[in-house]
Amino acid sequence: MDTLETRELRYFTAVAEELHFGRAADRLGIAQPPLSRAIQQLERRLGVRLLERNRRGVSLTGAGEVLLHEGRAALDATAAAARRTRRAGGADSPGGVRNRLVLSVKAAAFHGLLQKLLDAYAAEPDAAEIEVLPSGTCEQEEMLRDGRADVALMHAPYNSLAGFDSEELATEGQIAILPTGHPLAAHRTLSLADVSDVPGLPLARWPRHGAYPPGPGPEVRDQTQLAQLIALGRTMAVFPDSARAWLWAEHTAVPLTDAPPVVTHIAWPAHSRSLALAGLIRTATRL
Repeated sequence: MDTLETRELRYFTAVAEELHFGRAADRLGIAQPPLSRAIQQLERRLGVRLLERNRRGVSLTGAGEVLLHEGRAALDATAAAARRTRRAGGADSPGGVRNRLVLSVKAAAFHGLLQKLLDAYAAEPDAAEIEVLPSGTCEQEEMLRDGRADVALMHAPYNSLAGFDSEELATEGQIAILPTGHPLAAHRTLSLADVSDVPGLPLARWPRHGAYPPGPGPEVRDQTQLAQLIALGRTMAVFPDSARAWLWAEHTAVPLTDAPPVVTHIAWPAHSRSLALAGLIRTATRL
């Protein structure tokens, strides 16, 4: 049988991510025995072993790795279909809003471009209502995939555009954001090597896919937290040049001569048929 139920995918994904049946059952809000039976039945139906179970715990087989990757995508697509359908039908419900688009943006990134886009689109005769949804670093991809957003401003090479349609809007250099009193802040320019391993001033770490990469730098989740840690001399950060707009007096921006350029794209799901979205894309490319 070649079809899978969303319930089966949710059960398997929980076990595959937790690698522990008890924790997965708690996460799903069910008892462990029916969860174990459901996974065994799924393996029998597919004719492959998805998990290796032994005294040391649970691990994924090669087939399990494939199903985890595909299952996440399928669950995201299902959630996206439900969310976008509710938004599309909002005008049919009491107090509903017709033609609403959710635009995901990285908080404080390229504020000037965003303002120009919103102003220009609002002047269009059939403009939809735009809800701006600020997000953390690299969260725009997930929001597009699971339907929380209809369109996003994304920044290569930091964001992956795989699976999306996109148009390039702007290109800018990168800067190191340093505490004003630090010796490096007195330089006119710096290289990536200059800021990669500075004693006492590690680079801040942002979560990716729910986890922080290893390193000595502090774990940060939002711009305000980062700004305060830089001002206190506890960390530094590398950002696109447009981040100068939110710097504090205690910060100094120094251009990085060898950092790759950051290209801002407007991106949307490849299968979208929204006329409102098409109008927003036309406005963005015209800018």
